[in-house]
Amino acid sequence: MSRLIVVSNRVNPPSGNGEESVGGLAMALAAALKESSGVWFGWSGRTTETFTGDLNIETVGGVTAATVDLEEADLDEYYNGFANKTLWPLFHYRNDLAAFDRAYRDGYTRVNRRFAKTLAPLIQPDDVVWVHDYHLIPLARELRALGVKNRIGFFLHIPWPAHQVMINLPHHRQLVQAMFDYDLAGFQTAEYQQAFEEYVLTEAGGEQPEPDWLKAFGRTLQVGAFPIGIDASDFARMKTSARARRMRDLMTATTVFRRLIVGVDRLDYSKGLEERFLGFEQFLADNPDLRRQVLMLQIAPPSREAVEAYQEIRGRLDALSGRINGEYSDVDWTPFRYVNKNYRRDELAGIYAAARVGLVTPLRDGMNLVAKEFVAAQDPEDPGVLVLSRFAGAVGQMPDALLVNPNSPEDVADALKRALTMDRAERVRRWTALFETVQREDVSWWRDAFVRKLMGRDPAHAPAHAV
Repeated sequence: MSRLIVVSNRVNPPSGNGEESVGGLAMALAAALKESSGVWFGWSGRTTETFTGDLNIETVGGVTAATVDLEEADLDEYYNGFANKTLWPLFHYRNDLAAFDRAYRDGYTRVNRRFAKTLAPLIQPDDVVWVHDYHLIPLARELRALGVKNRIGFFLHIPWPAHQVMINLPHHRQLVQAMFDYDLAGFQTAEYQQAFEEYVLTEAGGEQPEPDWLKAFGRTLQVGAFPIGIDASDFARMKTSARARRMRDLMTATTVFRRLIVGVDRLDYSKGLEERFLGFEQFLADNPDLRRQVLMLQIAPPSREAVEAYQEIRGRLDALSGRINGEYSDVDWTPFRYVNKNYRRDELAGIYAAARVGLVTPLRDGMNLVAKEFVAAQDPEDPGVLVLSRFAGAVGQMPDALLVNPNSPEDVADALKRALTMDRAERVRRWTALFETVQREDVSWWRDAFVRKLMGRDPAHAPAHAV
């Protein structure tokens, strides 16, 4: 049986005790690996003075992890630099925040080469390699240069931008060409797949011999859309755990006689937090009769604090949350709670279960697993309502949510009012349709769909990899 080798920037297998914090990638990869015989390879999260390529191998939560330390310059140029100051803002349509620095690009290439040299000796002839996300787009190219001929798949967890956005990136052609050293490139949605295809066909002069196949740069690449899911059944069970029940009871007691609106996101400009705050402020202004009936909780753990754009957004959100509470609070009621800390997944399950509204309004998001977790945590007899951005990748699977334009405070405010006043029959009908999809198209479905397509590739279409 072939081993599965998963490669991602960070290796952070869940411990299995529910202590994981916000973020879906780690949970999804761990769920995939627990049923596979393989290895999770990537950066340890530690830095060293000199890169040695020494591997640290351990088993955590039933997952074998192989990690390598990076130099401080690698962290600055590859991770904080090209990955999070160049690719992340550009792929989320924030050209104004993208930094195009040659040193960043050089660091990105260097780290991908180092990863490849460290990983290649671990790869056995029958192994299947599954590379994840924008940090590691050139990894297959570096592995091919070392003679690795195994099937290698790539999955992008964030959006692929439109052609006219992508060409803002210096040397964009080289980055796209590196994608053709994979056997299969997966995207979250058909929209992102089509954006990639448009670039290849228009900018690279490629061809599409048949659906889901592209020819360019002298190679052939299979592409597909694979919307990532959660372990829905496990998350639904988690809401009945002792810690989840305690958190739900705490939230219920805190919001007595009031209905809870909850948002859970990393502190990131792509999540639309400023726009969400303004939408809630608009709701309070438009609905004086409902003000004291609600409480909004926004959980936003800080991330990438070394990147200036993230420092700036935190300051703006602090000021905005203070303004809302200053304007609308009373001596016995505060409408808004803004919390910058992580919570365990079982605690989040309890918070979701206590909420009447899940407010998920990113400006652009690859998928957004919080939307799916909120649905999985609801009481089937009396569920809450999901309010979802039209620009989240999840929208294609979740049309029964209340869909909003997050850039419009009035749209968000109107959706909040509708969600808070929706009768039980409609809430149950919408939730039932949402949960059926979340449960059916779960993380195992996602994994199997991708690996099956990667393994079932027609050898006649195999790319002529340059070695």
